[in-house]
Amino acid sequence: MYEWNQMVKEFTCLRCSTKYVPDDYLKGCPNCLEQGYPVSLQVTYDEQTPWKIDQAARGLFRYVDRLPYRTFPTLGEGGTPVTQLMGLEKELGLTEVWIKNEGQNPTGSHKDRMSPLIVARAVALKRSAVIAASSGNAGASLAAYAAAAGIQCKIVTTSQIQDGWEKAIRITGAEIIKVSDSLERWEIVKQMVEKQEIYPATNYHMPPVGSNLFGVQGYVTVGLEIAEQMHEVLPAAIVIPCARGDLIWGVWAGLTEAKRMGWIKQLPRLYAVEPFPRLLHVLSGRDYRQEFEGDSSLLPSIGGNTVTYQSLYAVKSTVGSAVVVSDEEVDQAQSSLARKGIYAEGSSAATYTAVAKLVQSGTIRKSERVLMIITSHGYKGV
Repeated sequence: MYEWNQMVKEFTCLRCSTKYVPDDYLKGCPNCLEQGYPVSLQVTYDEQTPWKIDQAARGLFRYVDRLPYRTFPTLGEGGTPVTQLMGLEKELGLTEVWIKNEGQNPTGSHKDRMSPLIVARAVALKRSAVIAASSGNAGASLAAYAAAAGIQCKIVTTSQIQDGWEKAIRITGAEIIKVSDSLERWEIVKQMVEKQEIYPATNYHMPPVGSNLFGVQGYVTVGLEIAEQMHEVLPAAIVIPCARGDLIWGVWAGLTEAKRMGWIKQLPRLYAVEPFPRLLHVLSGRDYRQEFEGDSSLLPSIGGNTVTYQSLYAVKSTVGSAVVVSDEEVDQAQSSLARKGIYAEGSSAATYTAVAKLVQSGTIRKSERVLMIITSHGYKGV
């Protein structure tokens, strides 16, 4: 059994601030959902009890005082480096550019921060299996961590899944369930969760609230790491690939806690990178619960036609924004990063184009320090 963190006080709604006893709220805040607003909950910790970074530990275990579980299956996730890419700043018209390379996690993406906590929760609830709707990083990561914990894993995907991803998932012993389209995946996940009591890693509610609450807490460590690694050279802006906002919210939450602790003085502005206008439309006044038209064949990791409240919350709270990049711009972005030594997945390389556009528009000033988050490496062939 994995150890629960006794510092956890309650779960709190991002929108209405209603507080709940810690439990599984797979559709988000019950109060807001009743009003027609799908909204994520965040874990609230006892702020009266002092906490500190475990300097003797590495990766996620450095921050277990701010994770819902203090122990969980591990493959060595977290502790990814921040690196200044010399010469990149000239290409982008900036004084200083850094990257945080999440591709150095065990299965090659930031999803490895989420999977351990989801699996830990499933084991604590005595569930025999975990399930996710995924055609890539999330599926491969969950399958690996389920295997490490000795429980079953089911990944619902489409027939378009690439051979490399399918092998990476199947080779762990996980089961792949193929359906005709992406939205059908959610219905299958819903049925298996509600009828078979399999534990879900990904959202299956429409409009979405984001991924599993316990798993998303793993992304808080990205913000905490940035604060720890860069407190003397804190970026003015952080540019993050974004689909439903799990990561961008986690970065916000980690940096907010770092500010509360006095490690940093102010929050960097957060910019979400998306393949077509979604969050950008919401920031201009559209209802976040709508569906947004658009498609992207080269950026599946940040695809989807919906927006979550958590992504809107993170961006607005830091006076940030969203920036749209196209498929056509990705190849050049990948090449530019690769020529500096970083081979990034297309959805990650999109941050390069996003930064260039933000600088050109004057949204990011040329004198500002910028951090780009590379969520996944490109060696998977995508």
